[in-house]
Amino acid sequence: MSGDWTDDQNDAIVADYFEMLADDEAGRPYSKAEHNRRLQSQIGRPRGSIEYKHQNISAVLKGLGESWIPGYKPAFNFQKSLEDAVARWLVSHPSWITGESRPALMPIQSRVRSVAPLWIGPPPTHSNVPPPVELEQMTAIANKFDVAGRDARNRALGRAGEERVIAHERLILMSANRSDLAKRVRWVSNEDGDGAGYDVESFEIDGRARLIEVKTTNGWERTPFYVSRNELAVAESRRSEWCLVRIWNFAREPRAFEIRPPLSAHVALTPTSFVASML
Repeated sequence: MSGDWTDDQNDAIVADYFEMLADDEAGRPYSKAEHNRRLQSQIGRPRGSIEYKHQNISAVLKGLGESWIPGYKPAFNFQKSLEDAVARWLVSHPSWITGESRPALMPIQSRVRSVAPLWIGPPPTHSNVPPPVELEQMTAIANKFDVAGRDARNRALGRAGEERVIAHERLILMSANRSDLAKRVRWVSNEDGDGAGYDVESFEIDGRARLIEVKTTNGWERTPFYVSRNELAVAESRRSEWCLVRIWNFAREPRAFEIRPPLSAHVALTPTSFVASML
């Protein structure tokens, strides 16, 4: 069989991919070869075509700010019909996004209490930007499906990321013999609400204030995120204290980078809404 894939074929391989992805994230053994043979029988496509389509699905998930199966390296220039099939699966399985049915996200509480410090590296720069075709497709998918808004609305993911940063901050302070400061680290957004313009109140080793806004995604380091007008205002008024910690790849192996004001030196800030007042 040749030509474009049908919706039924796309839906079948996407469902099979997520079955493997769930096993992969949970550390359960599974056989890619067996999955491939089963799909060959089910959808009438050859082994190589199925393998490459798995790589296409990884690319779609990358654009959607989701994790993917490491053994299927993202392959781009995929068809829009596949993009739609992945979106259909996610819509019909909302608990995957929220983490309720996701093996790697379910034991969040126990993991946060026993974690090591976060791996914090440099933020993405122009020097390590992906090839233009890849970046264009990733950006288009992220904008089309409002990936930044989805992550912002995912309260479970956001809270888990904030907890992870709190644990990290306390560990860093305690390792520097500043248990006095570690005890004073506060989860501001949980205790006082979201109006402060930052989520965590921590400290530098020398006692200076450290105000942290946390942005979390299961996707790659270039997954877009929302920044509120209030967060920007606080970042500007308290430049020496405020920072943004971006956690990515949260479902698998959380990594992070930190950026400090002015944010415009690190990210492109695009207005997404306007207040309309009657004339």
